Amino acid sequence: MKKFFVLPFIVAVVALSFAPSPKPAVEGGGPLKWMTWAEMQEAQKKEPRKVFVDVYTDWCGWCKRMDATTFTHPEIIAYVNKNFYAIKFDAETHDVINFKGKDYKYVAQGYRGYNELAAEILSGQMSYPTGVYLDEKMDQIFPVPGYQDPKTFEAVVNFVATNSYKTKQWEQYQQTFKGKITE
Repeated sequence: MKKFFVLPFIVAVVALSFAPSPKPAVEGGGPLKWMTWAEMQEAQKKEPRKVFVDVYTDWCGWCKRMDATTFTHPEIIAYVNKNFYAIKFDAETHDVINFKGKDYKYVAQGYRGYNELAAEILSGQMSYPTGVYLDEKMDQIFPVPGYQDPKTFEAVVNFVATNSYKTKQWEQYQQTFKGKITE
């Protein structure tokens, strides 16, 4: 009878020994501070910053994976919260969004539609997820389509935040970038 109680205990101990240890806290930790378009535009009036826009859809599996991995990584959270205003933007939202004095509306198209602002900042290339970077004047720097793991994302946000995109080609920057994320 004791064997039936000991075996589950041993299995639990072994399983817990292989569980990943929690990541150390990073200064400025906590959740990534997502804003709306309106909140970002108000914040820009007080303290201009670059903007990171995560363009996603509810049905996008890679978007959900990026939410679960990249946007929960402590180093990413701290860096983005310090250097950017971040917007989580559903490309299929029915909400009217006012950006830089213009109203962007939902466009019905077949089973799914899209918001005009998504089409504009993605230059019509409706691919999800896509990270779009804007400068302090809210002008587009560039979009980066596709899933990015934390290590890749770290390099891209540093490329933008340090203004390296103004003086270096991405390939050149990538060869010399030494990030904090090693996994």
